[in-house]
Amino acid sequence: MATEKTPPPLPGGGLAPRGSLAGHLVKAVLLALSAGVAAWAAWPLYETRNWAGLGLVAAVTGVVWWVYLSKRRVPAKYLLPGVLLLIAFQVVPVVYTVAASATNHGDGHRGTKEEAIARIEASSVTRTADGREFTLTIAAEGGSPSGELVFLLTDEDGAVYAGDAEGLTPLPGARTGPTGRVLGADGYTPLTAAQANGRGAEVAELAVPAGDGAGIRAQGLSAAYEGRAARAYDAGCDCITDSATGAVYTADDEHGVFATEDGERLSQGWRVGVGADNYARLAADPGIASAFFSILGWNTVFAAGTTLGVFVLGLAVALALHTPDRLRGGTLYRLLLVLPYAMPAFAMMLLWRDMFNADFGLVNRLLGTDVDWLGGAGTARAVALTVNIWLGFPYMFLICTGALQAIPRELVQAARLDGAGAWQAFRQVTLPLLMVAVAPVLIATFAFNFNNFNAIWLTTKGGPFPSDSPTAGYTDLLITYTYRLAFGGQGAEYGYAAAVSVLIFLIVTLISFTGLRKSASLEEVNR
Repeated sequence: MATEKTPPPLPGGGLAPRGSLAGHLVKAVLLALSAGVAAWAAWPLYETRNWAGLGLVAAVTGVVWWVYLSKRRVPAKYLLPGVLLLIAFQVVPVVYTVAASATNHGDGHRGTKEEAIARIEASSVTRTADGREFTLTIAAEGGSPSGELVFLLTDEDGAVYAGDAEGLTPLPGARTGPTGRVLGADGYTPLTAAQANGRGAEVAELAVPAGDGAGIRAQGLSAAYEGRAARAYDAGCDCITDSATGAVYTADDEHGVFATEDGERLSQGWRVGVGADNYARLAADPGIASAFFSILGWNTVFAAGTTLGVFVLGLAVALALHTPDRLRGGTLYRLLLVLPYAMPAFAMMLLWRDMFNADFGLVNRLLGTDVDWLGGAGTARAVALTVNIWLGFPYMFLICTGALQAIPRELVQAARLDGAGAWQAFRQVTLPLLMVAVAPVLIATFAFNFNNFNAIWLTTKGGPFPSDSPTAGYTDLLITYTYRLAFGGQGAEYGYAAAVSVLIFLIVTLISFTGLRKSASLEEVNR
């Protein structure tokens, strides 16, 4: 008669099989904390009528309570925190990036169509004789002077408003001085004259929509006026007419822009779905395709060259110190070799960048040359690769040292007794056994360096740049190219940058999967 096997006890279960009082108290506190976090997250979702988000918060909270209030479901108690964090910090960002890659999100396409119309009208405001005047206080949203720029406006009746690109919001609790200038308001930081001057371009550009085709603009740093918009929206034709030029801009809902029949577009548009257009640009646009595939090729060379370089150098040093006899000063040698790995990487990269400086760099002085190392495409790539190998080989030296010590010396000695030379014994015995332990590390090294943002950004910043492409440098990796697309000074293209990010994700996933399949065959060596 078969008897049912009793499952092994879980870690810690033997100490308090029915749960200790302290354990129950900790569980009660954590469950109360989860309920508090849920309430904190639910209120803004309720205010914005985001029912899907509200339902998700309720579902997650319900699952947490369902698992931890039960005396059963013990495996789920261990797995649930990790699963929730995996979903929150891995799955959700990937899904959001994929969704963003199918939009035209970027500068000029950040909001809805209604917001775009309001901004177009406000930006064309000209002063009228009957327009209201305001006392202006330049401020920043939040507690930092670098926050989003806001106009704090005091009208002739003493009422105070906060104005931004979204419109006017009353500020009943604001404190004002004798001139009407706002001295303080909750949630805003008034800027000093020097701070406001430093953001003069933003002040001149900001136009606050006031409704019915009116807008408010700054006049200097202490006054603002309300005027009428030269460009007015007509819902009948779904178009904007410029009263100054007579041009008519018709809405193009497919691309999220207002454009004339001649193709002239207004700079302000709205966010729409564009399907696979951002991916198609990589193949259809010759300029973009050339830059993308050039960067992809260098990116692959950089990751593969770094992986090969750190492996060869790290293994060579490990073999040099892996002697059967006691090496005098061996500990000191190992300590010196791991120093590059122990130092902060960003500091070492900045130091290497200065050492390769064309005017006062140490490398030119030692070699007696006058080479602009960071100014040429070939030399800059060589510098980036050299610095990265220098910083990465100590880690591989430690890995190889540990793997070599795990290989029985008797195997090598037996090969030598059978007539194998030193190189043949290394190639036929040591290296295959070494690769069993090192292959997964090499795959991880390749994947890491494929997206090694710091190595490029802190040494070359992606440069030098060709004269016809200011966004794609000769040493750019796909990750630095994506960063420049999203946050560079040429205008943000979040949708296109998200599409490139998705391709990076797919490339790294494919290479890693293939590498892991190949490395699995090496395990046959141990059988």
